[in-house]
Amino acid sequence: MAQTTQPNLVRPVAAPQHYAPPSSRELRAQAVHRLQIGLAGLAGMLLLVGLANIIMSRAQLSNGGPGASAELSKGSSASDPLADIGVAPAAVSSGTEAAKKSAR
Repeated sequence: MAQTTQPNLVRPVAAPQHYAPPSSRELRAQAVHRLQIGLAGLAGMLLLVGLANIIMSRAQLSNGGPGASAELSKGSSASDPLADIGVAPAAVSSGTEAAKKSAR
């Protein structure tokens, strides 16, 4: 079989190569790229905050507004939810205890 030699695609380096500073065109391209990345990040955060705002407003609408949860908590504080479903014995509050004593 005949062997084929591949041509050298890269020239061998005989002397050390020194740092070549980037040209003004390369610096401008880097600045534009950084600006594009920054603006894309800001746009992404704006979209994320907008989406969170939409989700929060829809949640408030489905719950009946911000005052609905406060009204529910006032009503449920008088009764014990565990006693309502029969898991724990009902705690006797001082108001019902006084009413029972006056009824005797």
